Amino acid sequence: MEAVTEQEEMTMEDLFAEQDGFRKKLQSHELVKVKVIQVDKEYLLVDIGEKKEGLIPLSDFSGQKNLPVVGSEIMAILEKRGGEDRHAVLSHKRAAEAQGWELCADALKEKARVKGTILQTVKGGYIVEVFNIRGFMPLSLSELHPAYKHHLPESAKIRCQLIELSKEKNRLIVSRKSVLEEDEVSRRDKVLVDIKEGDVLRVVVSKTSKDTVFLRFHGIEGFVRYENVAWDNIEAAVEKYRRGQRLRAKLLKLDKETPRLEFGLKQLYPNPADILRRKFATKSIVKGKVTEVGDTGIKVSISPDVEGFVALEDYALDTEPKVGDTVSAVVIGVNYKTYKLMLSINRFESMQNRKIVAQYLKEAPPVTLGDLFKNARNNK
Repeated sequence: MEAVTEQEEMTMEDLFAEQDGFRKKLQSHELVKVKVIQVDKEYLLVDIGEKKEGLIPLSDFSGQKNLPVVGSEIMAILEKRGGEDRHAVLSHKRAAEAQGWELCADALKEKARVKGTILQTVKGGYIVEVFNIRGFMPLSLSELHPAYKHHLPESAKIRCQLIELSKEKNRLIVSRKSVLEEDEVSRRDKVLVDIKEGDVLRVVVSKTSKDTVFLRFHGIEGFVRYENVAWDNIEAAVEKYRRGQRLRAKLLKLDKETPRLEFGLKQLYPNPADILRRKFATKSIVKGKVTEVGDTGIKVSISPDVEGFVALEDYALDTEPKVGDTVSAVVIGVNYKTYKLMLSINRFESMQNRKIVAQYLKEAPPVTLGDLFKNARNNK
């Protein structure tokens, strides 16, 4: 029985100590936890351990979806002391801010990610709320790559890190870029494991220059050299690509350390020279019209999309072709730089002459032994 009494007395002492500590914190304008005992149109009535309850304006909860309910506990800070004829006034908003600064300080120290809400766009950046504290995010820290205009809408939820904090100056700077960079590294490492040279990948054009097309694959930058953009008319091909355009490209080189991705676009299509070789075999005969006569040779149009070239040494033996002439020639190869058939009129005529001789020899009557003796007697 005595043990129970001692326990009850210890519990009462603990309770008195707790109440005394609560009053000291309250009077010192420190953070305290209070219980809601009533909700009316303008205030919350909360228990502060005095004859009269404390008041917290409902305006402190503007923007919140739900108001605290009777019996719930909330954080508050004393604003005005109470008396016999008046209630003490507390602020939940100031308490939330004080708590927010503490949480921000911890997040900055631990370099932790935090959730933020875009409150508004301002010149040069955004106002972002983090733990009920209004901070500033410069445009330069809002995107992975340099941003020159606002892309994030108001009320957008973002992940960010705190990079500068001063409660005394009411200054808080946040960065979304640092989070995006960390995510990119993590995503990049996974992506690099899954790809290899020779793969055909879906990419996005990030930008173009006079001699290069820059591509992005899952956040990893890559490029296409000028000579790998197209087989022919490369300059025109480069100009047709636009930022944001989605296309397929072949991965030619992969450096996982850098990382460095080199792509090819023309490699997705057959080499025009190979097509010409299959269509026009060496020693085959073609006919076309002379379109140009130059110092090194002549150009011959074989069809609307096939052109040939006859070098000076491959002209006809006795005549020089003129523009508009129709000529026949032998295919002697394909120029892999110009994608033109290499032709020889000279060899064509030599082939024709050999055919004539062969035909003549075929048609001439065979010489018999009797003919030889007859010719010998006649010669005597």
